[in-house]
Amino acid sequence: IHESINCKYHPGDAPNHHRDCVCILTFRMSFSFRNATPEDIPQLHELIELSIRELSIGFYTTAQIEGSVGFLFGPDTQLIADSTYFVATPADDPNLIVGCGGWSFGRTLYGSDHAPGRLPERRDPCKEAASIRAIFVRPGFTRKGLGAEIMEHCEHAAIQAGFSKLEMGSTLTGVSLYSRCGY
Repeated sequence: IHESINCKYHPGDAPNHHRDCVCILTFRMSFSFRNATPEDIPQLHELIELSIRELSIGFYTTAQIEGSVGFLFGPDTQLIADSTYFVATPADDPNLIVGCGGWSFGRTLYGSDHAPGRLPERRDPCKEAASIRAIFVRPGFTRKGLGAEIMEHCEHAAIQAGFSKLEMGSTLTGVSLYSRCGY
């Protein structure tokens, strides 16, 4: 955990600093990233379900949320097999997956293994964009910068693979994050 202190005044800048200073102590967690493996799939199912059920409230109806769990949203084992899907863990607890996301050189834009319209053809990195895919954060770990870190990790990996353009489809829940990331 990284900590920083943000103060209205720096020590010595104001008389009676201890009374005039408005200090806010903030903590920023450190996360580690690694490629997702088939062994992660049960924990990914749990994380994605929790994320959809808790973070989609206010954006979708209960029926829409329940209809999407496991069908539209769930692990995409092709991304795991392609080594383009990543998991994030707290640096001090490498067994707890708190975020996930990836990118794809395939044409499928979204969905789990069970979603309709899967397109296995590869994209040409010289002419086409890679897709950012399936970014999810465990409730309780949101608003800590993790979503943006996952995005950056995925973008960097796709660029390293030769893609210069990226695209994505988004749920309403993700629009704020993706907008902040420049999409």
